Amino acid sequence: MPATRQLGPVPLFSLWAGLCLVAGLYGSWLGLGGRALAVTLAAFAFFLLVMLLSAARGVPEFIASRLGMAGAFFLGSAIFVFYLFYLLGTGTLAFARAGIAAGLIFLPLTLAASAEREASGSWQDFLTLAGIWVAVKFLPLHWLWPYPGGRWGYVLTILLAVNVAVGTFLLLRRTSGVGYSIGWGRGWGRPVAGSLVLFAGIAIPLGHALRFIEFAPHWSAWKTLPLTALGILLFTAWPEEFLFRGLLQNMLSRASQSELAGWWTASVLFGFSHITNGGFPNWRYVILASIAGLCYGWTWRKTGSIFASAIVHAAVDITWHFLFR
Repeated sequence: MPATRQLGPVPLFSLWAGLCLVAGLYGSWLGLGGRALAVTLAAFAFFLLVMLLSAARGVPEFIASRLGMAGAFFLGSAIFVFYLFYLLGTGTLAFARAGIAAGLIFLPLTLAASAEREASGSWQDFLTLAGIWVAVKFLPLHWLWPYPGGRWGYVLTILLAVNVAVGTFLLLRRTSGVGYSIGWGRGWGRPVAGSLVLFAGIAIPLGHALRFIEFAPHWSAWKTLPLTALGILLFTAWPEEFLFRGLLQNMLSRASQSELAGWWTASVLFGFSHITNGGFPNWRYVILASIAGLCYGWTWRKTGSIFASAIVHAAVDITWHFLFR
């Protein structure tokens, strides 16, 4: 497997600062301001910092080796404090919201701690993954993040969930082989490009045959391409690849002692995770998403990095967003 030229803390910290600036400008462009916007941006900045710096070379290993289980619970406590800071600063504090957030954060950590001496792929690991996915998929996100009008609920929930997964699996469980890194490896161009071309060659004609997609370029929306592409990569492709490839496929392969079984099972589960998209049951979405999962999973297997599979994933979603209906 080709080695990854993984980015270190300094370039990722620079990327974080740039993204925070973009978020602040976007909030101002929406006409938001004052204390509520400031505390929302502070929570966003903290969650984003954890997500990005955890992908920096040697950072999770350093924290886990120095702090052990305490490091994971310290991170969980910091996440909860920033959520409370958001509620207080936006004037939306409610015990129900705080209680649900505490459960989202500390239940996975506690469950993982109970499997401290178990090998990766224990029932606690799979139950934790399922719980995180269900929370993101079905919780009323606009209710958890009421300011500004629930519009940032999806992004903030995704960031919170990724932070919890980082604490649970990278710090506490120290799951190996996840590939949670940002960088590039020698020879990655072939599997990344190959997966994208293969999926397009299958999904476009199949999608047309199933009457699931229709070629309809959104030319007026192309001016939003840079920000939309970045948002898809960071808040859709990256989290889903972390969950379904770096963790689920990884642990299924270990539990079944078969990379092939782990790959196919995780891909089918990825497909079924889309069954409610656009109306239940959306079997056409399940079929195409399962095929996509096979391509993403193959990319992850060949590169050992969720960054590589996330690039393919984001390219597929961006193409669909701008060229098809």
